[in-house]
Amino acid sequence: MLRTGESVLFEGQMRIAFIQEAIAASRIANARILLIDCADDCRISRLTDRGQPRLANPDMMNWSQYLRAESQEMGCEILDTGVLTLAECLERLK
Repeated sequence: MLRTGESVLFEGQMRIAFIQEAIAASRIANARILLIDCADDCRISRLTDRGQPRLANPDMMNWSQYLRAESQEMGCEILDTGVLTLAECLERLK
């Protein structure tokens, strides 16, 4: 897909450093890394609303805080889905 010029969006809960390593190893020159994120209270509400309140635990909150800090440290864009509409989020992904 990359060779055809198509955009690829991959979402996962992984360290930014690991993504950067994979990009470098694959010799991808035009990657854009962004963290899809929301505030903890929004995350808790969403997990509860979808019937998974047990996931709204300290480990999840610590992991999201870690990814947020790593993204900021590495200068990656953060897309806060808790303050933007779906249409605004999609526009930012272009």
